[in-house]
Amino acid sequence: MSERTPGGDGRTPGKNRLELEPDTVERDLIKLVLTVVELLRQLMERQAVRRFDTGELSEDQEERIGLTLMLLDDRMAELRERYGLRPEDLNLDLGPLGPLLPRE
Repeated sequence: MSERTPGGDGRTPGKNRLELEPDTVERDLIKLVLTVVELLRQLMERQAVRRFDTGELSEDQEERIGLTLMLLDDRMAELRERYGLRPEDLNLDLGPLGPLLPRE
């Protein structure tokens, strides 16, 4: 029989287990939100590059999309700095599936 935790819930502690700390809940929430925003930003960037390459966009559209993506990247950097996060902090480990975000 395997050893159980003394907490009485019958579960063994794991390294991927969620542990909420009152002092870090705001930072952890920001980290999760920024992770989702970064994933969406990267997907939008890839879609824009694909559309650039196929010639689907006018020059004006290309310029607006490029500017928007640059501004989003700047805002993301500001928020990471404000909450003491590095870009690699936003890359969740999905276990056997690997990291959520591709390594750039």
